[in-house]
Amino acid sequence: MELTIECSKRDPKAKANALRQQGLLPAVLYGHDGANSVSLTVNDREMQALLRKAKVKETPVTVNIPELSWNGTAVLQEVQSHPWKGYIYHVSFFAQK
Repeated sequence: MELTIECSKRDPKAKANALRQQGLLPAVLYGHDGANSVSLTVNDREMQALLRKAKVKETPVTVNIPELSWNGTAVLQEVQSHPWKGYIYHVSFFAQK
């Protein structure tokens, strides 16, 4: 079973709460280019569906980022969610070589 998520590069001026109101989640990809990281946005519904199938720090996920022309495999490094309401605030991916 191959899991795939489509991401887009995040505007540095975009506020996280405004993104969430639009149905997007702030995300970060680490390790794709050495020590550099890139800020991303992910569709909230797609991320919810992915989290039903993937385990944090275990399941490889194919990440597609058209703006960077980078496609590769990453692992969900961290998922930050509200303590009792359960909705997601932020997602971190770590690229695998």
